[in-house]
Amino acid sequence: MRFIPNTPKEQNEMLQRIGVKNFDELLSTIPEHLKLKSPLKLPPALSELELKKLMQKFSESNLNTENYISFLGAGSYDHYIPQAVDYVIRRPEFYTAYTPYQAETSQGTLQTIYEYQSMICELLGMEVANASMYDGASALAEACYMARSIKQGEILISEGVHPSYIQCVETYLGKVHRIPLKNGRTDPDALKSMLAQNQVSCVVLQHPNFFGLLEPVEELGTLAHKNNSLYIGIPLPISLGILAPPGDWSAHQHWSAHQHWNADIVVAEGQSLGIPQSFGGPGLGIFATRREWLRRMPGRIIGKTEDAEGKQGFVMTLQTREQHIRRERATSNICTNEGLCAIAACVYLTVMGVQGIREVGKLCYEKAHYLAEKISEIPGFSLAYQSPFFNEFLVHTPIDASQIVQNLLKEHIFAGVPMSKFYKERTNELLIAVTEKRTREELDYFVEKLKSLPGR
Repeated sequence: MRFIPNTPKEQNEMLQRIGVKNFDELLSTIPEHLKLKSPLKLPPALSELELKKLMQKFSESNLNTENYISFLGAGSYDHYIPQAVDYVIRRPEFYTAYTPYQAETSQGTLQTIYEYQSMICELLGMEVANASMYDGASALAEACYMARSIKQGEILISEGVHPSYIQCVETYLGKVHRIPLKNGRTDPDALKSMLAQNQVSCVVLQHPNFFGLLEPVEELGTLAHKNNSLYIGIPLPISLGILAPPGDWSAHQHWSAHQHWNADIVVAEGQSLGIPQSFGGPGLGIFATRREWLRRMPGRIIGKTEDAEGKQGFVMTLQTREQHIRRERATSNICTNEGLCAIAACVYLTVMGVQGIREVGKLCYEKAHYLAEKISEIPGFSLAYQSPFFNEFLVHTPIDASQIVQNLLKEHIFAGVPMSKFYKERTNELLIAVTEKRTREELDYFVEKLKSLPGR
């Protein structure tokens, strides 16, 4: 019992107290053939030096974005993360902290989360934000649940929303109605018809959408609001340096504001804000809304206050899970939060600033359009849609896109995401994302390797 601090005497006292003779008697309900009766077949013990070398060898078998040129996207992107982000979140007061239940001992963490909420509100053009969502998909499910608590009715989700997000919503809330696309973008006429035929709680739109295209957000939002339905927006946070935010955009100066959304609830995946791709997680669920819906919002909200002596302090203002308040008044049962990821995003936004976010957005946009033009000139390749896009675009390929991905791994290139991963019938389509990290040389190298593909 090396890892449990009790003596044989204490163990016997505990066994006697619960009425069993020995530890094996506790396991009597487990069939004998399932019990391990011999030592584990483990290799000999290693020294720390030997173990480190072994683990290093194992790690080298992983393909990674340090050694490969990445064009992967579909919700997780290879952005540059300033060194300051990793330095700050590895400080023990952040790295080991749990939920800050005791405000007296958690002022640093509480203030950081408060700053994160403030920055998210500014980035999204919204009035209130929380810091407690797991990822973009579950944040959307919570948003739809919240919308239904405000207005009963059907949930209309554009087919341009990430397929995994739609699956997550349906896991939470059952079947939803999907708004069809026209030329890769949400069809306003189809939405108008669906609004006329159903009592609708909310309309959900992603912009840029799953295929990278910019949606007619203002037109679709106007239709939703005319129907007295809530409008839920899913932006790509890093795009908001050059695209108008989902909330009140009038106070923001943007390089090329597309259209304003006027969304009621905004959710997003915050991975692009200083969080590594890792193996697909963890992510950061961003959630914001308007002040009037504050008490309907799930998760925790950190607020600023003053103590009895007039000193500034930070507290958990709202905690809406069922462990904290009466179950019938709870808005969700989220049992932890992405606090460390939220702090990473807070540091990233602080380091980058308004100008930095704008510059990253411009670089992503310009490099993606350069690559799209070059690829469309390759015989057999073409852009699937001609609509405007941000940093991600869909390409028709002359051979199976999965085969292209496999072939280019030999050239140290992650070529993109085959659409057959999400839609089995779309075998000859490749979703390509470009971030600020890609150089002109890397883009040209990718184009040359696409030109020389076997069987093209």
